[in-house]
Amino acid sequence: MLKFNHKIGITIPAYNESDNILRLIKKIRQYLNCLIVIVDDSNNFKTRDLINKSKFKNIKYFHRKKKLGRGSAVFMGFKKIMLLKKISCLIEMDADCSHNPNELKRNLNYFFKNSLDLLIASRYLQKSKIINWPKSRKILSKLSNILARLLLGVPVKDYTNGYRFYSINAARTVTSKCNVSGGGFIILSEIILVLFTNNFKISEIKTVFKNRTRGESSVNLKLVMSSLIGLIKLYFAKINRN
Repeated sequence: MLKFNHKIGITIPAYNESDNILRLIKKIRQYLNCLIVIVDDSNNFKTRDLINKSKFKNIKYFHRKKKLGRGSAVFMGFKKIMLLKKISCLIEMDADCSHNPNELKRNLNYFFKNSLDLLIASRYLQKSKIINWPKSRKILSKLSNILARLLLGVPVKDYTNGYRFYSINAARTVTSKCNVSGGGFIILSEIILVLFTNNFKISEIKTVFKNRTRGESSVNLKLVMSSLIGLIKLYFAKINRN
């Protein structure tokens, strides 16, 4: 298990992830003993019941009454972590096990060594891999990131992966200033833009992204269209600030 002088908090947004959540927590615990906050928008209590019955310690669980979006779930988790403990790094991870906990040690070392404010586990660096994604999803994701880079102008490869590491100052900034795009996946792009325009130090690191093997993805046409509209809003907000 990884031991740091720094205190770490992980936020996991969840929506009907009872098939995956305990498996993910167990893997995280193999590498890192830290506070884990789960913000659950499920329309049932399966995830809650599993966590309550488990023997895992240092887990905080919050259930919301309806699906309010991944972005708002992450921000709620960050706020809870910052209230509960003095933290040096906040991490967000997906609940579906697509973000591999065995990268935690390497990523945290890189984050602290380079005094970063945001580290993105990027699927589009040269040595990164995407496993078991259908071709249509790969094309959509690639085009979305190209469009985001053209409109927003921040020199990163991956605007949309939610495996990220934040300094406490970066987390405070995004939870207070990110509000243009709404609470869904587009918040990931807004975070990058807000931190970049406020001169925070951003970097990327290679990753292996593996498509979920259990449960169903929440990505659908409605979410894709919402993200596109959100991206256009960010573009015009950027223009108005300049």
